[in-house]
Amino acid sequence: MKRSKLRIKTAVGNVETVINDPGNNRRGLAFIAHPHPLHGGTLNNKVVQTLAQTCHDEGYVAVRPNFRGVGGSDGVYDGGIGETEDMLAVIEFVRGHYDNALPVLLAGFSFGAYVQHRVAQRIAAHKLILIGPAVNLYEFDCVPPSTTIIHGESDELVPLAAAQAWAQTCGTPIEIIRGTGHFFHGKLAELKSAALTACHS
Repeated sequence: MKRSKLRIKTAVGNVETVINDPGNNRRGLAFIAHPHPLHGGTLNNKVVQTLAQTCHDEGYVAVRPNFRGVGGSDGVYDGGIGETEDMLAVIEFVRGHYDNALPVLLAGFSFGAYVQHRVAQRIAAHKLILIGPAVNLYEFDCVPPSTTIIHGESDELVPLAAAQAWAQTCGTPIEIIRGTGHFFHGKLAELKSAALTACHS
């Protein structure tokens, strides 16, 4: 697996980004957003890494930026607004270095799901995968039909009922991982399986 670490220029400076490229026969570009920057969220989060590995295994170039103020990224936390702009800048940069016809997959975990649902309002994404979307903490709009929600049955931070109510309002399918909370402890294999299904749906 080819792995590159870049610092991509954005409006507030540079965003540290890790790219895992499968090489030949690329299927698409997958951009993965990590959880809340002020609560330990980074591109090395295990859920984010699981998503990146899953996408890479399916032939996607897996792209994981650190949001502003995290790791080697410049700037400070901006409540999802600036983070959306940073993700869009990363997408524009990466697309400029690959075949522009490659479809874009957006995935995000928790706060990252909020950011990616905003990004999906600005660009045409082939697929949107939202893991444990923090619908009780941020104002989520409805999402495109090509969206899959994956949520822990016993999520202690974002109650399953809240996620189900939002999903029902949007008419979006929700995949429930039984016996796990927000961080999918001990259930990463099940999470990977659900993400694989979402990639192929």
